[in-house]
Amino acid sequence: MDFSASLTADTLTVTRGGVPILQNVSFTLSPGQVLILRGPNGSGKTTLLRTLAGLQPPLAGRVVSDPETVTYGAHADGLKATLSVEENLQFWASVHGQTDITQAVEGFNLAGLVHRPSANLSAGQKRRLGLARLLVTGRPIWLLDEPTVSLDVASVALFADAVRTHVAKGGSALIATHIDLGLKADSFDIGPYKADPAKAPDSNDGFDTDGFEGAYL
Repeated sequence: MDFSASLTADTLTVTRGGVPILQNVSFTLSPGQVLILRGPNGSGKTTLLRTLAGLQPPLAGRVVSDPETVTYGAHADGLKATLSVEENLQFWASVHGQTDITQAVEGFNLAGLVHRPSANLSAGQKRRLGLARLLVTGRPIWLLDEPTVSLDVASVALFADAVRTHVAKGGSALIATHIDLGLKADSFDIGPYKADPAKAPDSNDGFDTDGFEGAYL
């Protein structure tokens, strides 16, 4: 996989339930960059991430990226309850044409849990396993929606270290979060892009993707 990949939002207008909520959103996520997505709850961060990930079309504008370079992590952990930690990681690795899960196991401190069914994990352990799947995708662009929910301080540090390692290899991450991850990162505030319904393009489809939570990861 080419870790020199970038992602550009070009004058995007995005909708929730057919209603424009953000418009004229433009930025580029470059290789080696961490970009923190800022905005209050309900402001459109999740909708923007879903649009960037290809889970819903923009009402206007375009996303410039190779879909095969992007992975999206949402609120759901996306685990198969009857499979063990190891089996979950092997499944997702195979989906993305990968085989080695060692980095994922070690990076998120899962070695002592590899044979445990994911149904028997705590909320924090499930979250760590969900995030560990990032490391078996082989994809350079991470789009992450509140990735540290349910994590304790030590696990947040593991996640931050994983991001640092990822960007050091040339990968990138766009992260919607309200906490300080201690990362060297730029910030993108979506507040100035709040849509004015009177000026937004007409929406004819009302397409919504609530049923696709966590579908890409």
